[in-house]
Amino acid sequence: MTLRVGVIGGGQLARMMTPPALALGIELQVFSETENSSARLATTRVGDYTKVEQVREFAKNVDVITFDHEHVPLSVLETLEAEGFSIQPSPKALKFAQNKLHMRQRLSELGLPMPVWAEIKTALELDKFISENGGVAILKTPIGGYDGKGVAVVRTSADASEWLEKIDEFGGSLLAEQKVNFVRELAQLVARRPSGELATWGLVQTVQRNGVCAEVLSPAPNSANTESAAKIAETVAIELGVTGVLAVEMFETETGELYINELAMRPHNSGHFTIEGSITSQFEQHLRAVLDLPLGSTTPTAAHSVMINLLGVNNTNDFVSLYPEAMKAHPTAKFHTYGKAAREGRKMGHVTVVGNNAETVLAEARAAASVCLKG
Repeated sequence: MTLRVGVIGGGQLARMMTPPALALGIELQVFSETENSSARLATTRVGDYTKVEQVREFAKNVDVITFDHEHVPLSVLETLEAEGFSIQPSPKALKFAQNKLHMRQRLSELGLPMPVWAEIKTALELDKFISENGGVAILKTPIGGYDGKGVAVVRTSADASEWLEKIDEFGGSLLAEQKVNFVRELAQLVARRPSGELATWGLVQTVQRNGVCAEVLSPAPNSANTESAAKIAETVAIELGVTGVLAVEMFETETGELYINELAMRPHNSGHFTIEGSITSQFEQHLRAVLDLPLGSTTPTAAHSVMINLLGVNNTNDFVSLYPEAMKAHPTAKFHTYGKAAREGRKMGHVTVVGNNAETVLAEARAAASVCLKG
């Protein structure tokens, strides 16, 4: 019997689930927002994922529903789950990825390491938090933020006047966090299936530019936090009931302390390197996990992997026309395109290089990407 996975969201994550689905004989169906989505080759329905009747019709033709993004309304998913459809991860877990305040509250209950934080409803509350935390705070919208959006550095409530004026659009509250003096950002990926099996990849370092992930280094260089980061991610997955792939983004301080920054309950940018850099990629593992199939080995295929995001440089270069030149100059690099129209700053593809020397792998990945980014 053919297993059928339905993915809501037609982005690059759904697109990259397609090759492992074909390899495993899984029928992948995608509910896309637009006709010409990144995952159009697997799209079987185009519509509005906020409409329960449309998602219900999609769900009738698959064995399990999973996600390319975390924006499907919980009310839609709760309705379908109550009707007997399999939703992985479940709405009970997704609520912590959809709302940063709920996430902070639950992780605080679990005693996991996080920046000092507070729920903010008024300008007075924000000014008080700022004054108690060194005269500066990171302010976030609890819902809707990604890739640096919905995040602001504030030194007075006047800096947040626009958000405070329309606070009802964010559920009536904002999230204020202590500004952590970190030396680098790390990410820990783990996969969990409904029956409880866990599989954990190695800790990676992520390099952000303008709020967007630019590079991923695997393993994270010179890290003494490998075991503690894995334990944090496994605890989150178990205690929040996450199924599929979970990414826990963290800050590391100069003294080696870890603080949880964000959660993502789906394949994640920090795990793209696993396509070439791990025996089982995060995309194959996600499909296995949501179907409750045995999980694959996360053993690295080489000592080091580097992934470079290809971010749009203008509105004409989609990078594909430059791939032949890049392939000729850098035959060990692997190129991935997301099938998107060119747009400055947009995530449009990535390059991965694996090998046994960290400096060589990083230099080769950067050089291969630079050919594509010439403009």
